Amino acid sequence: MRHRRRAAALTAAACLVAGATVAPGPAASGRPVRGDWPTWQQNLNGTRYNPAEREITPANVGGLKLKWAFGFPRQTGAPHSQPAVVGRTVYFGGPDGRFRARDARTGAARWEFDLSTVGTGFAQVRDGAAVSHGQVFFGDTRGYMYALEQETGKLLWAKRIDDHVSATVTSSPIVYQGRVYVGVSSGENLMGKEHPCCTFRGHVDALDTDTGELDWRFYTVPEPRQDGTWPNGVPRYTPSGAGVWSTPSIDPATGTLYVGTGQNYSGSGGHFDSVLALDARTGKPRWTRKMTDVDTWRRECNSPSPEDQQYCPNLPDGTALDFDLGAAPSLFTVHGRRLIGIGQKLGVYHVLDARTGEIVWQRQLSTPMPGGGLSGIQWGASYDGQRLYVATYMANPGTLFALDPSNGHVIWKTPNPADGCTTGGAAQYPKVCRLGHPPAVTTTPGLVWEGSMDGKMRAYSSRTGEVLWSFDTIADLPTVDGGTARGGSLSGGGGAVVSHGMVYVLTGDMFTPYPNDKGYALLAFSR
Repeated sequence: MRHRRRAAALTAAACLVAGATVAPGPAASGRPVRGDWPTWQQNLNGTRYNPAEREITPANVGGLKLKWAFGFPRQTGAPHSQPAVVGRTVYFGGPDGRFRARDARTGAARWEFDLSTVGTGFAQVRDGAAVSHGQVFFGDTRGYMYALEQETGKLLWAKRIDDHVSATVTSSPIVYQGRVYVGVSSGENLMGKEHPCCTFRGHVDALDTDTGELDWRFYTVPEPRQDGTWPNGVPRYTPSGAGVWSTPSIDPATGTLYVGTGQNYSGSGGHFDSVLALDARTGKPRWTRKMTDVDTWRRECNSPSPEDQQYCPNLPDGTALDFDLGAAPSLFTVHGRRLIGIGQKLGVYHVLDARTGEIVWQRQLSTPMPGGGLSGIQWGASYDGQRLYVATYMANPGTLFALDPSNGHVIWKTPNPADGCTTGGAAQYPKVCRLGHPPAVTTTPGLVWEGSMDGKMRAYSSRTGEVLWSFDTIADLPTVDGGTARGGSLSGGGGAVVSHGMVYVLTGDMFTPYPNDKGYALLAFSR
């Protein structure tokens, strides 16, 4: 049946070729092979480690040079769609409402898909794609999911998986046994006090890869119901929120999906600030573990205005925390025991028993900032088979850690270099620059890759934590399309992608807005 549906979808795509423009040149690669980086976390276990990358080593990483740059239009803002690499093609979305396939070695255009050909309203791509079985899967800021033909960019299907006014997909999809799994979140808690806050419910969806039809859905909170009014008379609904920002991980041995959730927007209830372990086949919970007792946060909770603070009921008791688990979980085995590790904006890295949800160990790596968890762990850690590597964000300074996976012992820690804001392009903007780490951590044999708010991309020794290579992105950069781009803070929402002797990184982050009159860039490095 699945093969028949696939054939039907391809037939429909041949008639519908919506939005795709294809440039002449070599076709895209087929199925992922060893050394590719086909999903946000590189593999089902979510380790963000590419063990087959042997071309770039600690001995030669210092010779990395900028190979090519792709510039995004200046007016569209910062990019957020971590690339996927399969064979000779790199796949990525943009803040300009387009999804692209480019030659991984040269940056030459392969094909391009325009999201405006689906639905209404402007959309951005803020998640990383998953490439699997000839298809490219990704979501957009309107709550749509897409499947494109890998070779041509033709639309196979597009489904709006949440029609809430604020629904968005930043969760990068993962594909397993004929289903594409993705989380859905929203920005409803940022919509202001005239909005009837809040009615959004976070959820995890399993969609048929061939058709996009929903196989199952797990909601993180019960259905919100009206619970009085806000001080201005606008209806109040509770509980709400607990969005799913990050990509799930899957353990094929047990068929279990793991993912983290965010805070409530109103009321208190459901699986907020939680780790979920769901049956990948049915969506039924095997266990859930809440990491924060109460956490209800909306934009007004950070306002200095007493009037605005009336719209933050949890402010007086100190539980308006913004302590999401937005980082992706990593699966690993220690002494025969299967474990799941996940970072929290609280600044704590948690390790749980993957079978039961029992807490095995926890390590506090940063102290929370007043009014939110931006000092903590934002997007994801990496595991290279020996150590865990975790970076903190605005922790004054953000710091890269190597941890013993068995007990959380700190093997080494390297703070963001102290001269990050006084050297390179960042030195021009002392009031903008911060020493912190927006991206997720990436590892390859012997190397740890992490970018900074100071505009520099760095490679560290996995053995010692020493910086072995650095590149300052805050400069004018010639692009493959004949223009000029300019870098900035390294982008959050993903991290470096290292595949087949190339390193791909995104510049531009909304929390560190360096002046930029040219637009941000995707940068590709090689020796």
